[in-house]
Amino acid sequence: MSDLDAQARQILTPSGLNRLVRDLLEDALPIGVWIEGELSNVARPGSGHVYFTLKDANAQVRCAMFRTAASRLRFRPVDGMHVLMRAKVGLYEARGEFQLVADHMEPAGEGALQREFEQLKARLGAEGLFAPERKRTLPVFPRRIGVITSPSGAAIRDVLSVLGRRLGLAEVEVLPVPVQGREAPPAIAAMLRRASVSGRYDVLLVTRGGGSLEDLWAFNDESVARAIHASVVPVISAVGHEVDFTIADFVADLRAATPSAAAELLVPDGADLARRLERLRQRMASLMTRRLQAAAQRADHWQARLNAQRPQARLARDAQRLESLRRRLFVTVGQSNHLRRARLERLQARLEAQHPRLRLTPSRTRLADLRQRMTITMSRRIEHDRLRLAEQARTLHAVSPLATLTRGYAIVFDERDAVVRRAADVAIGERVRVMLGDGQMKLRRDE
Repeated sequence: MSDLDAQARQILTPSGLNRLVRDLLEDALPIGVWIEGELSNVARPGSGHVYFTLKDANAQVRCAMFRTAASRLRFRPVDGMHVLMRAKVGLYEARGEFQLVADHMEPAGEGALQREFEQLKARLGAEGLFAPERKRTLPVFPRRIGVITSPSGAAIRDVLSVLGRRLGLAEVEVLPVPVQGREAPPAIAAMLRRASVSGRYDVLLVTRGGGSLEDLWAFNDESVARAIHASVVPVISAVGHEVDFTIADFVADLRAATPSAAAELLVPDGADLARRLERLRQRMASLMTRRLQAAAQRADHWQARLNAQRPQARLARDAQRLESLRRRLFVTVGQSNHLRRARLERLQARLEAQHPRLRLTPSRTRLADLRQRMTITMSRRIEHDRLRLAEQARTLHAVSPLATLTRGYAIVFDERDAVVRRAADVAIGERVRVMLGDGQMKLRRDE
């Protein structure tokens, strides 16, 4: 080799070459890439890191997610799951293997959203956030209602229309928040916390119109659910249409099928209240008339007795006394009527608050919810048990000695039905039984 050839060559070690390739890859893609595919060979060692392969129909690539990033996952990666992840392209120098180092991963598609919904629902349910015993009764006559929704959506127009038609006495405040998109969950949770601690509201309504699962996803956020659970004010959830269910519906003190239905649950019907008040007014007027007529009759009786007594001086004194008694009578009757009217109003309010009709709708809603949850839970349990039985059957078949025999092996038993492991264990002339994959046969050792 000439000196010129030696100078023209750049001799690298494997470590140097791998380091050079790694630097080239990291320089070419410094900010990482978004990649979507199917998980396989998922492994989670005790270190907390996650190692897996991401593949599609034509290729695959080895990947790693280190413990800090893996701790932020909101789901458990398993083989076969379709995911979307953000990763940096690199090279594992020690083995010279091309790999991706992921710092973010999420399930891909609406099916993934549904799985995430079920996982969060199960976790919050286990914590007791959906427990019926923690749900509070709504006030019968709320003075101020806070409506947490988009100020430009159809939901707030429906709510205001129904509230105005039923009872215009309640003060309604619109608490504006975005109801979909990445900024919606923190905004809704923050507004719930502010409204709860403000002391301004008797009840809160969290609502929006219908949409797809992605559109309603802000109300499946854990921070929104925990803000509803922590609220010191009763919360009604009315998200989407009647068939839509969100995590907010399960945590809230009451779930309404639609925004309009929520408005009907918030306040009583004004026309019905007016009719009841008119009946009470008529009864009070009739009672007062009867009392005044009885007092007038007693006054006439005393007047007749006074007229029958003479002299005029006594008559004058008795007339003065009669006038004083008459004034006291009217004052006493007026006070008594006022006290009776106030007591009647209190009793009527207590009676209305205990009316069974107010409890029927929430009970029906809870019953329907429990029936649906039971159906879904049993379906999932049956499917889980079926898959588990199939997996155990495959595992049992894999370790079964019969499966080994079908591949050309045999098991030899001596005359005592003991397994023969060495040729020396069988004497010349002794009979043996041979078990094959498709049956048995008897043989005798000749030599």
